[in-house]
Amino acid sequence: MTYITFSLVVVIIGFLLWKAYRNTQDIKINTIAINSTNNTTAKQPALSILHLSDLHLENISITPEQLEKKLTNKKIDIIALTGDFLDRKRTIPKLIPYLEVLQRINAVHGIYAVLGNHDYVLKEPNLTTLKEVLTQHDCHVLQNANKSIHIDGQVINIVGIDDYSTNRSNIAKSYENIKEGMNIVLTHDPNVVLEMEDFRFDYLMAGHFHGGQICYPKAYHLAKMGTLARNNIIKGLHMHNNAPYYISEGLGQTGVNIRVGSRPEITFHNLPITTHFKSNVS
Repeated sequence: MTYITFSLVVVIIGFLLWKAYRNTQDIKINTIAINSTNNTTAKQPALSILHLSDLHLENISITPEQLEKKLTNKKIDIIALTGDFLDRKRTIPKLIPYLEVLQRINAVHGIYAVLGNHDYVLKEPNLTTLKEVLTQHDCHVLQNANKSIHIDGQVINIVGIDDYSTNRSNIAKSYENIKEGMNIVLTHDPNVVLEMEDFRFDYLMAGHFHGGQICYPKAYHLAKMGTLARNNIIKGLHMHNNAPYYISEGLGQTGVNIRVGSRPEITFHNLPITTHFKSNVS
């Protein structure tokens, strides 16, 4: 290889890496509209959910100020955070300004969070510190637990299933003493949906796969991450047992701060308050 050829290869590789890094700043804002199958002309009450996943604060390309600007003037009833905030003790203080942004949104029915596999890299007492920081900023941290809210006289159950990929999920415990109503599930690894035949959900939100993060053109490297990934179900809206579930591409990156064939994501879910859904992505 001549010096000129070598230099050209270096330039091309450098450009591709720069472009891959720039992709991490090209944040998609997706709106997922879930429609009722009820045959009625009456206007149904709706729920607006802001969904953020996989912040991976060691590698994130959006500042708290930029995030706040993107969320300005949005009507938000619930904020759902589906895990993988960070995996290093020194990053915990970096989470605080992002949580303050979410506090200022003042979501009508609160902020709910589950933990992901990277959060569990933290050892005690640092894991407890992370949960305390979340709680101090008005987040309900649900580890195999549920919490009920009431909207227009209807019960909405927020069910938090702990991380499946690290064997912390206990679906039965998550549903323990649950009230009759609409079940909205938050979890990190969406593979858990394949084990929920005996547990009804009306909508489920997850993350974990980053949309592949680096796809060339398919995210073959995710094959070890479970059945869904092996079937290339790694992002977007899907159905299981006639119930819709959504996999976010996440807001941050892991490993290296680049993306190829995927984009960071902020998601707004609009749900009718009913248990009979059909889906439409816009």
